[in-house]
Amino acid sequence: MSEENVAVNRHEPSQVPPPGTLMRDSGHSNRVGEFRGVVGPHGALRPVGGGVEWEAEPEWVRALTPAERLSVENALRNLRSSRGGL
Repeated sequence: MSEENVAVNRHEPSQVPPPGTLMRDSGHSNRVGEFRGVVGPHGALRPVGGGVEWEAEPEWVRALTPAERLSVENALRNLRSSRGGL
């Protein structure tokens, strides 16, 4: 998947991103998660810091823009730093 902001929906040919791609799920309060794989017609996303996966409707999921990805990665680094490097 390219660095572009790509929306996946049922009206366009869907592209399955590689595992670990950061995605925004606007169907679940704009949650951000790592793409884990496909579960039936849904994508499986996992919270960035770890936790329980959830299933996302393809038409509500898109890859993060480079600026969004940088923001999430910085927030994760800050969280790890505040926890003593966990």
